Amino acid sequence: MEINSDFSDRVVVHSDQLEWQASPMKGVDRRMLDRIGGEVARATTIVRYAPGSHFSAHTHTGGEEFIVLDGVFQDEHGDYPVGTYVRNPPTSQHTPGSEPGCTIFVKLWQFDMNDRTQFRKNMVDELRAPANGIATAVLHEDAREIVTYSHLDAGATLRSDAPGGIEVLIIDGSVTEGGDELVKNDWLRLPEGHSLTAVAGADGAKIWMKTGHLPYAQPPAV
Repeated sequence: MEINSDFSDRVVVHSDQLEWQASPMKGVDRRMLDRIGGEVARATTIVRYAPGSHFSAHTHTGGEEFIVLDGVFQDEHGDYPVGTYVRNPPTSQHTPGSEPGCTIFVKLWQFDMNDRTQFRKNMVDELRAPANGIATAVLHEDAREIVTYSHLDAGATLRSDAPGGIEVLIIDGSVTEGGDELVKNDWLRLPEGHSLTAVAGADGAKIWMKTGHLPYAQPPAV
């Protein structure tokens, strides 16, 4: 399966307009943003767990990165409330689920295969003092990518010309970028060589962003 698999394209997905698709596990549905592969895939997805739903225990051979957008995600390592950012590197294992139900934004098979750093963070706790109407947290940085979380005041402009591509998820509020209005749960991917100019709407915006990673995009090594 290939969805938005041409990484030379500018892609905008208004994810709340997509139909939910059932996963192999009952009670777990998803909205696919980009994907290369079948059930084992390099994938970027919004996943919804119905209350009381669970996946069986599994190993993340290619790593897993996610943000809790709604509700409480759970596994044997603890509870992950809204606003939690998690990196589970290659070879990590868990049994995910949610008794109250939750929605997460998740990326699979997008790690350096030698990465073994596992952590969770409350994104708001990482925010630095604002400048020019923007407060930013650096959530993760390595030789391949930089992951940030930003709060924008109304009218503030977030700019980036980072090499290696840019990917953005609107966590809350709205922005205008390249003539498109992006609102909560909308997703934008800019290819190598494109710059980002996102202007926050009247209610400001909360934005997750990853840069530098697109040159490494490839199917999972199964």
